[in-house]
Amino acid sequence: MVLAELGSKLTNALKNLATSTVVDSRVVDELLKEIGNALIASDVNVRLVFQLRQNIKSQINLEELAGGVNKRKIIHQIVFEELCKLLDSGCAPYEPIRGRCNVIMFVGLQGSGKTTTVTKLALQYKKRGWKSCLVCADTFRAGAFDQLKQNATKVRVPFYGSYNEADPVKIALEGVNSFKEEGYEIIIVDTSGRHKQEADLFEEMQQVAQAVNPDNIVFVMDGSIGQAAFDQAVAFKEKVAVGSVIITKMDSHANGGGALSAVAATKSPVLYIGTGEHMEDLEPFSTRPFVSKLLGMGDLQGLVRKIKEVVPMNDEGAMQRLSQGIFTLRDMKEQFANIQKMGPMNQVLEMLPGMNQILKQIPGAGNDSSARIRLYMTIMDSMTDQELDDKKIWENKVKSESRIARIARGSGRQIREVNELLDQFKYFENMMKNMKKLAKGGQMNTRNMGQLANMLPSNLLKQVGGAGGLQQLMKGMNANMFDK
Repeated sequence: MVLAELGSKLTNALKNLATSTVVDSRVVDELLKEIGNALIASDVNVRLVFQLRQNIKSQINLEELAGGVNKRKIIHQIVFEELCKLLDSGCAPYEPIRGRCNVIMFVGLQGSGKTTTVTKLALQYKKRGWKSCLVCADTFRAGAFDQLKQNATKVRVPFYGSYNEADPVKIALEGVNSFKEEGYEIIIVDTSGRHKQEADLFEEMQQVAQAVNPDNIVFVMDGSIGQAAFDQAVAFKEKVAVGSVIITKMDSHANGGGALSAVAATKSPVLYIGTGEHMEDLEPFSTRPFVSKLLGMGDLQGLVRKIKEVVPMNDEGAMQRLSQGIFTLRDMKEQFANIQKMGPMNQVLEMLPGMNQILKQIPGAGNDSSARIRLYMTIMDSMTDQELDDKKIWENKVKSESRIARIARGSGRQIREVNELLDQFKYFENMMKNMKKLAKGGQMNTRNMGQLANMLPSNLLKQVGGAGGLQQLMKGMNANMFDK
């Protein structure tokens, strides 16, 4: 998880509040102290931390709160809102327009991950149906064009660059004009970086910006520099019209909180945060969902949005079979394929309330789940259509043994792993049958909710707040799923 240590400390501070017998001024002071220490440890500016503590304290008047009012819930909400203010720039980032050419120019210091990030962004737009491409105008760093070429080829995005031309302005202009003629909607220009903020860097940036006239200038910043991000962001904004910021390396450094708060203080909207080295590891940044996940509250709206993006809701045949409790290996394979489209498993799991606590207790749990799904997909690729569609053929144990041996050989896996897949299928099949019973009548009554709670692992049920928390979770997902 991004800023896992900060999130853990903030969650523990709020948990201590929840378990306090009496909520008085001493408990509030201890809460504010723990929150302040956690933010300072994440390299958030001391002045900003002090202001946040003052803002929270000024809104908490224990004497004026009426009897019977849930003080813990009110304090929790105040903390949430103030953390959102700390990380929110108050400015909306640039939104590309469909059906026209949108030129996005990247700037930043060398080593911030700029060339990798341009490819990640191009892939993000490509997945969303945009016609995206890349232009390499970095002629300063040796191997820059080779790196961009390799990355672009990997994600199958068109690119433009030159081994012979030394003028970055000429390359940028030729590349942008070429892709405009071909009707590309997202044209991302990668520019040269430097080891520090040099006059040559700023002059070159200004020349490229004047030549290609970008719709949005994205400043790529290394999250490990913490609150020093403030001076860097201001310096770049003074030279070019920075429209938004992408903060990289947020998965491996504790200083990311300082970088986020510092950028927000410059009134520059954070567009994405880099959460890993893989091309899919670029996460859209939105303040309220980010803080919600940080505090272990999940992000149900984001989860439902991801589900809607990858699950074909218009497949009436599949939906009808599932509603009738009919579930085959092919159905499971299709669902696994949809899960893979949602991105890294640990990021998906973090969107469930309380799940980040489980992920912290089981290091690499999300990555292990992703690897297991890929293994199962490989095994199912070696099955015949009959084996995927007709579950009755697995009832004959004698014939099943020879099938399992053949599938194991064909997929290069062990017989034990094929049996694990079949056991997992039986578990999902039973769950689908139970879900059919639970959904009977279109209502989730108390008895059915208890049955659903019994189907979940005990540690997961505990983290979502027991049967009551599960009911709220189901209501929230249902409301977001059908929200127009």
